[in-house]
Amino acid sequence: MTLLQVMAADNAADVRVRTSDDEMIGTELARHGITFGRWPVVENAASVPSEELLAHYETNVAELNETGRYKHIDIARIHPDDADPQWPEIAKGARGKFLDEHRHAEDEVRFFAAGRGCFYLHLGEEVLAVVCEGGDLLSVPAGTLHWFDMGERPDFIAIRFFEEEDGWVGDFTGDKISAGFPSLDELLTAP
Repeated sequence: MTLLQVMAADNAADVRVRTSDDEMIGTELARHGITFGRWPVVENAASVPSEELLAHYETNVAELNETGRYKHIDIARIHPDDADPQWPEIAKGARGKFLDEHRHAEDEVRFFAAGRGCFYLHLGEEVLAVVCEGGDLLSVPAGTLHWFDMGERPDFIAIRFFEEEDGWVGDFTGDKISAGFPSLDELLTAP
């Protein structure tokens, strides 16, 4: 379920908005200069090779990148592998990379072809938690303070758009604000 939960930055229990309505999510995010949209999903995307997925979304990608701004477009994917005894550590390491507040020098643009992840956007006195699922497109402006949670059992495929090859590198603030907010898993199980 795509979800937006708006909370006070100084008190995560102060929930101001909680909705799974796409139109309401798009309107609320647009007020902050954040683009939210939907693209059609590919059935069984996890079994489709990355090159084929990119080919499937070629028209959408070309439309989004009509100015040629994004020079590097790739796919990030992570799926549970219970047969691999290293999987729990791999998942923990992947999840931990972006759980602390950071910003990027360029826009962070992601299309979720499958699975889910949550962007937490620290916008002044509020934190907007945006749970993205298959079909969701999110574009967060450069310099926006945020963190990302892929959950305890990461499972997603995302098309990523970068202007520079190192556009994904985060500038971490050192602020531990993220520790005071519900995780992706907690957001999904909240009433």
